[in-house]
Amino acid sequence: MRTLVAALVIAAVGLWVFTWATDGFRVATAEGARRLAVAEHPVTIPGVTVEDMDGHVLHLPQTGGRTLLIEFIYTTCPTICQDLGEGFGQLLETIRERKLDDRVALLSISFDLENDTPKMLRHYAEHHGADGDIWKVVRPTSRRDLETLLTTFGVKVLPDPLYGFQHNVAIHVVDGEGRLVRIVDADPASAIETLDEKVSRL
Repeated sequence: MRTLVAALVIAAVGLWVFTWATDGFRVATAEGARRLAVAEHPVTIPGVTVEDMDGHVLHLPQTGGRTLLIEFIYTTCPTICQDLGEGFGQLLETIRERKLDDRVALLSISFDLENDTPKMLRHYAEHHGADGDIWKVVRPTSRRDLETLLTTFGVKVLPDPLYGFQHNVAIHVVDGEGRLVRIVDADPASAIETLDEKVSRL
């Protein structure tokens, strides 16, 4: 009998912990929890300064009233960041085709301050077709601003001796008021679906 009671207590505690960790069974991963939290409680982006591939200084979250689709990359990444660039290239074409350039902009933010000089940003931009108008490739101008962005967006960056860095991958949607309102998968289809939803409400 005692064994049965103990087993039931353990099961109940385990169920409570799992329910708490998954936010009432709504999410199963830390990434899912991050996305849910942003969707339910948009985050205001604090003011930071970035430098683009042409050496121009920009101030975030000034959006010019446009919705921003933001990804975090580093230009020397041989794998996923190149795929992200290809995906943003497709999004750029979609924005042009639908004549949404006054409503939507793309921003690739590098977190590799040591290596991603404006020259490296320019090389990445040219390789993937970033035009400097609808789509800019940028880097924070200080370590402090970088940490502010990573913390605000919930991006985790870890050193990787083989490839340089490991980091979580997603597209972050910032509305015209400078608030992070949604996080979606880093593929053009998910971003276009989100784009359609956002634009329909503009």
